[in-house]
Amino acid sequence: MQRAAAAVRAAVHIKPHVRGQAGGEDAAQGQAFASHDIRKEALERAPEHLANTFSAQFAPITDVKAKRTPKETYSLDEVVYKASNGDLLDVVHDMDALSQFDAAHWRKVFDARVGTTSWPYGSGVWSKKEWVLPGISDDDIVSMFEGNSNLFWAERFGRQTLGMSDLWVKQCGNSHTGSFKDLGMTALVSQVNRIRRLKPGSISAVGCASTGDTSAALSAYCAAAGIPSIVFLPADKISMAQLVQPIANGALVLSIDTDFDGCMKLIRQVTAETPIYLANSMNSLRLEGQKTAAIEILQQFDWQVPDWVIIPGGNLGNIYAFYKGFKMARDLGLVDKLPRLVVAQTANANPLYRAYQRSQTKDAHEARLSDLEDKYEPIKAKTTFASAIQIGDPVSIDRAIMALQESNGIVEEASEEELMDAAARADRTGMFNCPHTGVALAALIKLRQRQVISPSDRTVVVSTAHGLKFTNSKVDYHSRAIPDMACQFANPPFSVKDDLGAVMDALRGQIGI
Repeated sequence: MQRAAAAVRAAVHIKPHVRGQAGGEDAAQGQAFASHDIRKEALERAPEHLANTFSAQFAPITDVKAKRTPKETYSLDEVVYKASNGDLLDVVHDMDALSQFDAAHWRKVFDARVGTTSWPYGSGVWSKKEWVLPGISDDDIVSMFEGNSNLFWAERFGRQTLGMSDLWVKQCGNSHTGSFKDLGMTALVSQVNRIRRLKPGSISAVGCASTGDTSAALSAYCAAAGIPSIVFLPADKISMAQLVQPIANGALVLSIDTDFDGCMKLIRQVTAETPIYLANSMNSLRLEGQKTAAIEILQQFDWQVPDWVIIPGGNLGNIYAFYKGFKMARDLGLVDKLPRLVVAQTANANPLYRAYQRSQTKDAHEARLSDLEDKYEPIKAKTTFASAIQIGDPVSIDRAIMALQESNGIVEEASEEELMDAAARADRTGMFNCPHTGVALAALIKLRQRQVISPSDRTVVVSTAHGLKFTNSKVDYHSRAIPDMACQFANPPFSVKDDLGAVMDALRGQIGI
């Protein structure tokens, strides 16, 4: 802890970036591009009618869950992560102000912004700015026009593997740093940018514990804003592709001899004692950005609600974010129901699945869900190919349980072999899945086999990261180099001599020419 703290203190004293101060070459380049500045255009744009009446604040998640007026609230400009009693906080919007506009208005506004270069609305997150961080200035926003990820119709995989005609994969990994974490990090780093402007010296750096994807997103967005970033990573537990991203973006990377839960404990201790801002998902600002993926799915279905949405679950903030996005659209009248949500966990890191299994009784499904809080116990996560969800004590467990209860949800698990086989099987139909998407696909296969999900149900699998970040696991699978795993869908290359006859023999043997 002392060595980690010493390294962090050095980072804290990095001179803060000040907007507008640049020297020499940077200043000259800035003047050259001054003639076309989309930030400047955004500032000069007349504010939308009543836009300044929208607001949001922090409130205890227990009050949100109980659907009661919050006993305490905090400004989003405060550096605060928990309520006075230790409960997690949630970002609560002024729904009365938002409801001054009808559903048709919001649909029209959101649809008109998709794919534009108008700052900041070209972003899939900031195209819903009024529903995310309505009080932030466009000039404080740090965005790489994230979001707007494709909704892939998994036609062949659905028909041939599952007998389904309406299966879709939300490709959240098709993003700047290769994962859905970009959606949340643009919101968090933008708010940090605002706080640093309003209260100089209050935040010296932003830090996180990470299994890979969070650190990549944090370091990229902080680099774009000129804000120092600090990353605590569990040693030897993430892919090289994930490790190199924060290094390349200039973050201070501490590789710590522990697991994610140990890194999380350390970063919470460090941020409690220093002016380093905590960027992990216990900070609910990130969930405001992540919830826009749910709204985006509704847009892509022309504001129709899918029957099921299956989400890989680790720290469990994303399941709540999707629930929150769907719920906000329903509460403001854009849709009339919620989809059923499925949390898919790897069997090596499955505390919520275990609680779900312990809650099963002969009573109605709702009764089992109501028992989840009492049945939940943290575990020590084991090594898994789905390294980003190798978490045994998820911070957002209470949020996730709430999302499941409100959406009549389900929890399923997948073994290491099941998740790798599912990813490889889907890859053969044109996808290129990360192991975490493999967990969700394996959960879907099981739910179809049990007829929980019907052939005609419109189902969305959330792909949380790009497969290119996990090539080592794919190489091992297709090389059949994974101990005690059959790798039944492996497709290793053939070694052939430099001879036409040998090449033709290989072709005849494989494709029957």
